[in-house]
Amino acid sequence: MINKQDVSKILLLNKPIDWTSFDVVKKTRGLIKKKYSIKKIKVGHSGTLDPKASGLLIVCTGDYTKKMKDLENLNKKYVCVMKLGCVTDSFDSETKERNHKSYEHVSIQKIKSVFLDFTGDQEQKPPVFSAIKIRGERLYKKARRGELNIELKSRKVLIKKIILIEEAFPLIKFEVECSKGTYIRSLVNDIGAKLLCGAYLHSLIRTEIGHFKLKNAIHIDEIHKSI
Repeated sequence: MINKQDVSKILLLNKPIDWTSFDVVKKTRGLIKKKYSIKKIKVGHSGTLDPKASGLLIVCTGDYTKKMKDLENLNKKYVCVMKLGCVTDSFDSETKERNHKSYEHVSIQKIKSVFLDFTGDQEQKPPVFSAIKIRGERLYKKARRGELNIELKSRKVLIKKIILIEEAFPLIKFEVECSKGTYIRSLVNDIGAKLLCGAYLHSLIRTEIGHFKLKNAIHIDEIHKSI
């Protein structure tokens, strides 16, 4: 008989770009089932990372799946790069750039000022390309069929801080610390609108979830060593 402790773990994984969070869960589940010759094992994650994002994903297995709700409520930290001067339907690099505009009027001082405007309690609308369910279907499935005119309710989120790291126009690199439920893609889209030039999330790395850090995470190919 398998000891529950053997299959109950909290894994810190570095999710690669173009993997879904479910892909990581599915791979982890398959490896555990194969290693321990079992038919069923609970596996889940404590907060989705979009396919075009990389970084820290916490995967819980066995009895530790009971801890997922607590982990989901932890603050998150990200390193982001936004591209000024255009937007995309998905608010990130999944879809094509459109509506190109000049960003020559945008200064570093203006960017820092807008960052301050978006710090604190915020009302934020999720992107249409998201995993939210409407009538049992994920929104991103509707969006990929071209159903983009979906009215979404705003949600309360907390942006604890936004810190500028580097500027190489049109690319702006910055760090965000925020609450559960914050969509960085929506934040970047809203910042771009306020800057009057548009912007989308060019790249995203999640670096921290609560006290858990990306530097302690393992690569996807190393899961078998930790289960």
